[in-house]
Amino acid sequence: MMRHALDVGDRLLVVGFGPVAVRLVDELLPEVAAGRLRVTVVGAEARPGYNRVLVGEYAVGRTDHEALELVDEPAWRGAGVELILGAPVTWVDRSARVAHLAPGSPVEEVGYDALVLAVGARANVPVLRGINPDPAAVAHLPRGVTVLRTPADGDQLRAVVARRGRVVVLGGGVLGLELALAAHEQGCDVTVVHHRPWLLTRSADRAAGAMLEAVLARAGVHVVADAIAREVVLHEGGDFAGLRLADGQLLAGDLLILACGTTPRTGVAAGAGLRVDRGILVNHDLEADTEGRVFAIGDCAEVLCADPTCTVCPPRRGRGPAGLIGPGWQQAQWLAARIRRELDSDPEPMEPLPSIESDVIRLKAHSVEFAAAGEIDGEPWESPCGRSVALWADAAAGSLAKLVLRDDRLVGFIALGLPRTAAELGLRYGDGAEVPADLSVLLRLDGPDAVDPGSPSPTATLCRCAGVPAEDVTAAIEDGCRSVAEIGAATRAGTGCGGCRPVLQQLLDRDGAVAH
Repeated sequence: MMRHALDVGDRLLVVGFGPVAVRLVDELLPEVAAGRLRVTVVGAEARPGYNRVLVGEYAVGRTDHEALELVDEPAWRGAGVELILGAPVTWVDRSARVAHLAPGSPVEEVGYDALVLAVGARANVPVLRGINPDPAAVAHLPRGVTVLRTPADGDQLRAVVARRGRVVVLGGGVLGLELALAAHEQGCDVTVVHHRPWLLTRSADRAAGAMLEAVLARAGVHVVADAIAREVVLHEGGDFAGLRLADGQLLAGDLLILACGTTPRTGVAAGAGLRVDRGILVNHDLEADTEGRVFAIGDCAEVLCADPTCTVCPPRRGRGPAGLIGPGWQQAQWLAARIRRELDSDPEPMEPLPSIESDVIRLKAHSVEFAAAGEIDGEPWESPCGRSVALWADAAAGSLAKLVLRDDRLVGFIALGLPRTAAELGLRYGDGAEVPADLSVLLRLDGPDAVDPGSPSPTATLCRCAGVPAEDVTAAIEDGCRSVAEIGAATRAGTGCGGCRPVLQQLLDRDGAVAH
């Protein structure tokens, strides 16, 4: 079967309107404005795409609606982009190249020459008495129970925060803890329920998880670990009253946040006869079909070729979609570059999308600093597989640093209560640079006798979400940027998940800037 290549004047249909879809269309706006490409975006929500990563910040009142916006709608429409909002796609007829929309949508169907599925992921709703776990029933959760995915969900938490109410968070992962800490810092009484023996089970070992729980307790957040939730208890009027655990304990509250992870949306792709596993299966060219007409990007896309001889995709087997905004943005930029090359009839093949590891996990909270990445198993008295482990902990101060080294290079780390050390370890982990012979130099970054370990490599990626190297940030500072916000406006660094902002501030401080 002949593979399709986009021609000038073809229609590209983008299904989904999250941050990844926004980045793809942003990259293609010049082609649309020049009349070389017609782009239609279909979004299930009634509003244009927004930064879902910042919904938690909005929910606790730290930012507003304007800060969530990603789309200049008049500019997009003026350039020629067709936007169809409030219109879920129900199924795709690949033979006719038509997407069918839900009843009540502004139009019934949309044709395409090429299709990009950027449908993201849905929040997991656990099986609990008192609520319906059907994913389609998320909009019908009882009042006071939310998955906190949209600004409308955030409005529920804003109302509870305004009256300093009681919040119960089910899930002790990164999102759950960020929300718990943010709500507590705004004056709410907060309880976190986690089903595993320690918090951040995927990102922390037992020691770090136990110390993190102690730090949260000192901060005023109550943690119930190794606990099984059984029932959502409602008031007579149907509002949330409390969460009952398997041992009979009832945790009363005004709001229950279900922070139980997400699942990629694969229904439309499966209905169209495309291969799905954890996500929509695509090859390293992001193609979901054999014609090269259908692509998937972002939280819904799982890179894994059907070709067993592929030398690019097999290492990614079993990983599923990254679930992070950075890899999705990189996919959007790569696909836009491919589309531009096809419109130019450039015969040179694209280099495969690189497999960029974006596994630095950072807990974004004002009162607790936690970061981890890579290999975190092992103890200092063990030397598995030629690795060495360095561990330092101060329980009284709530500080811990664990470094896992191989050939004098950092292959994994955990940092708790050490913001500058965490920032430096994140840089060295991402850059693959050697660590200092005296590891205490890294620890002393957070002490009164701080020792500067030197500037990062110019090519080190500081912002993994936007793929911004250190040299771009340094150039922005030299050109007059004096705050993290100004760096973001100039380079896009710090505009995704926000995890790199401490590193950006560290570079500003080195340059003598003080504004945050």
